[in-house]
Amino acid sequence: MSSNKKALIVLLSAFALVTVSFGVRSSFGVYLTPISVEFGISIATISTVLAVQNLIWGATQPIAGGLADRFGAMPVAIAGGVIYASGLGLMLVDTGIVFFGLGAGIVIGCAQAALGFPVLLAAIGRTAAPEQRSLFMGIGTAGGSFGQFLFAPMGQTFLSQFGLIDSILLMAIICLGAASLALGVRFDNGAADGASASEPRMSIIQALQLAAKDKGFLLLNAGFFVCGFHVAFIGIHLPTFATVCGLPASVGVTGLMLIGLFNIIGSIGAGQLGGKVRPKIPLSLIYLLRAIAASVMLIVPVTEFVLLAFSVAMGLLWLSTVPLTSMIVARLFGPAHVGMLFGIVFFFHQIGSFAGLTMAGYFYDTTGSYDIVWIASVALGLFAFLVHLPIDDRARSVTNPA
Repeated sequence: MSSNKKALIVLLSAFALVTVSFGVRSSFGVYLTPISVEFGISIATISTVLAVQNLIWGATQPIAGGLADRFGAMPVAIAGGVIYASGLGLMLVDTGIVFFGLGAGIVIGCAQAALGFPVLLAAIGRTAAPEQRSLFMGIGTAGGSFGQFLFAPMGQTFLSQFGLIDSILLMAIICLGAASLALGVRFDNGAADGASASEPRMSIIQALQLAAKDKGFLLLNAGFFVCGFHVAFIGIHLPTFATVCGLPASVGVTGLMLIGLFNIIGSIGAGQLGGKVRPKIPLSLIYLLRAIAASVMLIVPVTEFVLLAFSVAMGLLWLSTVPLTSMIVARLFGPAHVGMLFGIVFFFHQIGSFAGLTMAGYFYDTTGSYDIVWIASVALGLFAFLVHLPIDDRARSVTNPA
């Protein structure tokens, strides 16, 4: 089989895996209030559990990325599908905080790492031809957006037709079935595909040492924290925010669907753009536009039209940060250890997610409003706009420093 066909199979399989992984996760926004009512758990507590999920996801992401760099993405992704289904099932063992927290917080957090962007985008990047790499990574990222577009209304349909418990079980079955999709990424051989035959390969320790001394890498971590804050807050709390504004929760679900739909355009467009200009430029502009969009939610009375227009705008800016950030990591350090190094950057994304979810849940329960969280979103967006500008994202020749 030709290398181009192998790269296409890896791309399609990774796209499908990301669709399921991010899609099922996006459905938690639909289940937020029903879980609170049926399980007797407050919105703030559920938000904290999901924040822990993001933290566990981030903490285990460098490990999952490193394993994929070493052994290829397939075994890591298969494990991810099985663990994901187990976590969803564990949530239902007892309708209390212990099993819900263990399943939704810890187990699903580990599963997300195994099916995360650092694992699957690295596989795409290692198997794609250099001239296709940027576009393919954008398409792979769009799988997360397509999952949100597909699973947000699917979760709402499951909920209305089958009830909360059976709806979550159906999601678990989908995750278990998705493990078979990982067979399609078997052509990724890990670091063996990412190293140049004429260039000595760095060890993991050497790659970590190089990254720790790189100012651009440190700034990238700080900027991706902001992305996590925005995505977690809006992705989980938008349906509840709609009710705060006097709108049906279904308007918020439609908003999540629109975010997913329009980010298919945003992610692919960002992938193409990152191959033509220095990726830090569009990356900085994305955060500036996010800050402007968040400020609108504070200034303008939120009607159904305003909320859906905001969702379209955020959709174009949603996961479009991912291919650009991943590209910068690959430019700085080469593709051999990009799964692990992007996993470290992603850990800071998940710390931001933890902060966004915890803050949103706390202020909703204590004030009944999200105004303070929107203000923080604006300030952080401006911070991320500025922090990416000094990064030297020009491609480097990375050799063994020993």
